[in-house]
Amino acid sequence: MKKANKVLAMVLSAAMVASLAACGGGSGSTETTAAPAETTTAAAAETTAAPAETTAPAAEDDGTLMADVNTQDAIDVEAESETSDALYDEIFGEYVEHYEKALAVGDQGERLGLMAIAEAKLLETGVVLPYQNNAGNYAISRIIPRFGATVSWGMDGDYRVYKSALIADRILTPDERAAFTAKWSECATADEYIEYVKQWCEENDVTLQNTYTTTYTSGYEPDVWDTLSTNKTAVGGPLSYTWEGLLAYDAKNIQQPALAESWEKSEDGTVYTFHIRLGMQWVTYQGTPITEVKADDWVASVQHAADCGGALSSVISPIVNLDEYVSGEITDFDEVGIKALDDYTLEVTLKEMTPWFETVLGYSAMAPLCREYYTSQGGKFGAEFDSSAADYTYGSDPQHIAYCGPYLISNWTYQNTIAYTKNPYYWNADNVTLDTITYIYNDGTDPLFGWNAFLDGTLNGGIGLGSAALEQAKAVTVPDDPDGKTYFEKYAYVVLEDDTSFLNWVNVNRYAYANFNDESVMRSPQTVTQAERTAAAKLNHNFRMALAYARDRGTSNAASVGEDLKYASLTNSYVPGSFIVAANEFTVDINGTATTFPAGTFYGEVLQAQLTADGYPMKVWDPEGNDGAGASYGFDGWYLPEEAAKCMDAAVEELAAQGIEVSAENPIYLDWCYRDYSTIGAAMDQATKQSIEEALGGRVIINLVSSEGDSNNVSYAAYMGDYGYQFNFDFGGSSGWGPDYGDAQTYLDTMLPTGGMMQNVGLW
Repeated sequence: MKKANKVLAMVLSAAMVASLAACGGGSGSTETTAAPAETTTAAAAETTAAPAETTAPAAEDDGTLMADVNTQDAIDVEAESETSDALYDEIFGEYVEHYEKALAVGDQGERLGLMAIAEAKLLETGVVLPYQNNAGNYAISRIIPRFGATVSWGMDGDYRVYKSALIADRILTPDERAAFTAKWSECATADEYIEYVKQWCEENDVTLQNTYTTTYTSGYEPDVWDTLSTNKTAVGGPLSYTWEGLLAYDAKNIQQPALAESWEKSEDGTVYTFHIRLGMQWVTYQGTPITEVKADDWVASVQHAADCGGALSSVISPIVNLDEYVSGEITDFDEVGIKALDDYTLEVTLKEMTPWFETVLGYSAMAPLCREYYTSQGGKFGAEFDSSAADYTYGSDPQHIAYCGPYLISNWTYQNTIAYTKNPYYWNADNVTLDTITYIYNDGTDPLFGWNAFLDGTLNGGIGLGSAALEQAKAVTVPDDPDGKTYFEKYAYVVLEDDTSFLNWVNVNRYAYANFNDESVMRSPQTVTQAERTAAAKLNHNFRMALAYARDRGTSNAASVGEDLKYASLTNSYVPGSFIVAANEFTVDINGTATTFPAGTFYGEVLQAQLTADGYPMKVWDPEGNDGAGASYGFDGWYLPEEAAKCMDAAVEELAAQGIEVSAENPIYLDWCYRDYSTIGAAMDQATKQSIEEALGGRVIINLVSSEGDSNNVSYAAYMGDYGYQFNFDFGGSSGWGPDYGDAQTYLDTMLPTGGMMQNVGLW
């Protein structure tokens, strides 16, 4: 091990055994007892021989920069890995304990409750700090809300939802939209709501349109027309109109039969049997019938996706031997747990009970593939698969795929148009509301392109109001409006619902003090002595909670979206509180008390209950949010400057016991990636610096480490790394996640050691 690494590891290990009792956490809070030195894990013990009381930093700071010492060529990867493992167990051990309990439960309600309890333990570490989602913007729309599924899993984006879109011939007011949402909540079934919408239109002289025109950008231009070959949204989204899944969600977010007319599963939950509808047709892009849809088309699709590298296989990896086939461990696809028992019976066998498996059956990973058409285009399977073969034309363009979905691609012109027409052979064609759907390319050079096209009727759905369009909406008066209202005053509403979660992180095991790809940029100003003090502070629980409560996310956000929307995109939990709802009554143990929750309980309610029981003051669930439906977003439940000061006082006392004096005269320095390539980004970062330093009384100083005017430098500092030792910041970052299926596991798995998120905190 290199000398500098050993010094840093000694500080890290010493801090691990310090008292971790958090202010704001009661007797049930995580890490509430001081660990004696002898209980340090073996991995950590190997990196330090000094007990905690002998690890005070050097009295003299000779000015040596950590960026000159902890270089990428000096890293001892094996030692860093050992330290990483020990720290993960120390910090996230209670989270893993509760999460493993949740994974072992099949009952939907109880599983939801146990997952929420596990997330409470995750948030209580102070390492993972919720920040924002992708929503929180103004919009104007003619599209009637809740016409289709609003779940954010099991589908490729929002594309396929639009087959059942209900689009008015005039712009809807916010009050009308709210009334529709309220009625949607009242209706017992999707059909009941759709009938209500049609009746409302008749009573209010509104005509539903049968076409839809919107825009797309270069980020949604397919480079291949084979949805099974990649997990790119730019491919999966546009192609999702062309196929149908076994099941589909309706407007009430309830799964209904689609290409499977019925299904059942075994008592142990590992074998699913799907009964395929009879008489459904595969057709060409011109609508010419090819052959009947059969059970074998799903066997072909899973094998083809695996042959293409398995990009989509993660969401269907519970299928027996699928991972082994993708990795090459087995080569006979007959050993994979998907079989056509006959032409209309499909059997899928899972390795173990997987409660969320049904939620992915409308996702592209389970899109059918017409075996007959695929082989006619040069397609082969297994070892013979070769997408570069001269005779392989499948997916080369929209004319070289087979269709079984609601639409056919009638026109594709690169960076110009993607147009769809209704498929007359689609099994449910009578309920497809739009005859045509057209996407017009927007190259982004004209910030008012969408606004102008919306006003002249070219775009007949809705538009988000970016800064330029928002300015116009606030200035332009609605024609013939008796009150002279502007478009903003009369029609603008805030888009709130979104299930993405972006997080800030405390890098508890930092190694890099310059970018791993170019060590001349994003260089930390911290000396070795300062970095050692910072490393010890970050491993103090109270210090981390102080940071969490000290960041004024709303004021930072206001620099980007203005005062009116500063809270709109803020989220307060990792798994969105309304993401899943209990289908049944359930009972879970909260700090020794058996607590029963009724059917209809939101995930966020249990999460809040556990945090409150543990004595933590943050608010992660608002039962009155989202127009009374309940939400974990749209407010700042973490900015608690008084709590921040209390936690900082406790941290100062605990660090002093380790021989580390912290004061306004001798502060802890934290590096934050400074987005000075952007006026807005810089203003947001300045606001963050100000709120933290003010709340913590100057005992923490945020170093805004310059990007040197290049956004790529920030990406390499806080996002692009593959290993924890490549992440170059102390606090910040903004990696996020969106769901792949309808279970909290889709988020919480990412916080396991191999889950893909731990690199952000220096672990791997």
